[in-house]
Amino acid sequence: MPKLLHSLFVLPVFATASLAATAQQPAAPPIVLHAARLLQVDTGMVLAPGEVLIEGELIRAVGTSVEHPAGAKVLDLGDTTLLPGLIDAHVHLFLHPGAEDLQTVEESVPWRTILAEQAAKADVMAGFTAERDMGTEGASSADTSVRNAINEGIIPGPRMRISGNAIDILGGHEDASGFNPAQHVLSNADRANDATEIVEVIREQHKQGSDFVKMYETGPDRMIDGALHTPYQYTAAQLTAAVDEARRLGTTVGVHAMGEPGTLFAAQAGVASIDHATQLSDETMRLMREKGIFAVPTFTIFDYFAHHRESQDQAASEAAMLDYKIAQFKKQLAAGIQFAVGSDVGPFPHGTQAREMTLMVRYGMKPLAVLQADMINGAKLLGWAGQIGELKPGYFADVIAVPGNPLDDISVVEHVSFVMKNGTVLRQ
Repeated sequence: MPKLLHSLFVLPVFATASLAATAQQPAAPPIVLHAARLLQVDTGMVLAPGEVLIEGELIRAVGTSVEHPAGAKVLDLGDTTLLPGLIDAHVHLFLHPGAEDLQTVEESVPWRTILAEQAAKADVMAGFTAERDMGTEGASSADTSVRNAINEGIIPGPRMRISGNAIDILGGHEDASGFNPAQHVLSNADRANDATEIVEVIREQHKQGSDFVKMYETGPDRMIDGALHTPYQYTAAQLTAAVDEARRLGTTVGVHAMGEPGTLFAAQAGVASIDHATQLSDETMRLMREKGIFAVPTFTIFDYFAHHRESQDQAASEAAMLDYKIAQFKKQLAAGIQFAVGSDVGPFPHGTQAREMTLMVRYGMKPLAVLQADMINGAKLLGWAGQIGELKPGYFADVIAVPGNPLDDISVVEHVSFVMKNGTVLRQ
């Protein structure tokens, strides 16, 4: 025991010495990125060639030719297009392919946290430099540690906005239904059944480090005679209580909401995003336009389940849901609501979720509109507008390179060849 105590007291000394050595190191030289093209996402203008000057963690200049300061490191990325880092507004770092209900029961939180670290690395190496984690699915506030470790440079990963557990009702979408009641299997979400309990849970989650609030508003989902039916979980008044409390804390609420009337209640309450958003009434979309609420379609998870179910009946049911979703998405596009890009990655492999943008184009959006939804709207939704999502002076140096031109073929975002986050090259 005395030896162990001695080691515990010595560790901070080494840490202090390490920090002092770091402080004495000279500043990293400026970096100039050069590529065949650079996309200005806000206007759709393509600069050819494109260059970005990075000093420290910030972009200092952007153009066809920028200053090359003395001692600058020039990285020629060849026949690629420079883009801002990708943003995924709906991820689950604490999930992986397999039976979701069983992995949250059988796997310990420490083990799931290790897997979450690997998921974060896979995502950032695929070009996702910012993400919103929409619930740890039973791992409580373990995502706080993952976010903090990324921020401190201990592990690689995207900039993270995290929620801790989502919030759900008794017997709701993520409660442990279908198990032996005598085993008292825990819910994958934090339970709150009324406005008072919602506020209490939000305060506890905030105390444990959450950045925003995730709530389950609908489920389970069924297709009946070609239409989606999904019960709501919270009233508009209860969701309003959540939005008001989140606003008091300086943050927002994102909801899992597949269809009516839950989607309407969410819009009436003024949430920041309606995720999945498969069924939106005209009134819901009117409120979303009026209040600037983002729809986050998450096509990739629906597409994945339609092709990866255990039985043909399950696959057919998922395919019918996807077909319905595509038809509704076209109506939403025509209605002019705002979109952000989120994939719901976790149940399918991390690092593959750029397919979401390919699917959004396939189902009706223009490539530039999808990129703007991902980067500009994504930055707004995550609370980093004016800091990420565009290649502009003063923004954080989150830069990726893709082969070809994404305006001609959006699928090139699935083949990122270069990743820089915060001025540091992570992949080349």
